[in-house]
Amino acid sequence: MSTLPKTLLTPEQYLDIERQAAYRSEFFKGEMFAMAGASLVHNLLVANIVAALHSQLRSRPCRVLPSDMRMLVSSTGLYTYPDVVVVCNDPQFADERQDTLTNPDLIVEVLSPSTEAYDRGRKFEQYRAVSSLREYLLVASDRVHVDVYARQADGRWLLTSANGPEGTLRLESVDCRLALAELYEKVELEGGQSARS
Repeated sequence: MSTLPKTLLTPEQYLDIERQAAYRSEFFKGEMFAMAGASLVHNLLVANIVAALHSQLRSRPCRVLPSDMRMLVSSTGLYTYPDVVVVCNDPQFADERQDTLTNPDLIVEVLSPSTEAYDRGRKFEQYRAVSSLREYLLVASDRVHVDVYARQADGRWLLTSANGPEGTLRLESVDCRLALAELYEKVELEGGQSARS
């Protein structure tokens, strides 16, 4: 039995398709990967994160961008859509279309059971190759818990975590304080449990 060879796309072909598509896809090593729709919990968390960061950054030069901003990890060729991105310097883009950011300071991913291993592992491995990236925030969707990885001067990444509705976390990259009670506001966790309990 013979198998047909897999046809791989160039980044240019991917962008031509993606810019006309009704749905979003990530791209890596010649392959496109369709992204699944997000749950209510996921969307509420993203909205709360954007609101919390925007309210603290509105008078500063940083920009908070939601999940429709495509990002390119230039050194690896990964095109992806982080849940939230913050860029504090002049945004840099992959081309003149200005729809593919290349210089985030902070990336936020909301974890789900189907993406957590990838977001913590291979995706973070790729994000670490972005020289402008200073922090990577991971927000749990099954409990009140956040992890932030901060790039140190020697290139190591330091993990800090916060738990429970009374927890708080400081994002040094953007000089913001996040209260978990605000991030999980109106979020009903599995089993109907409120994040405030």
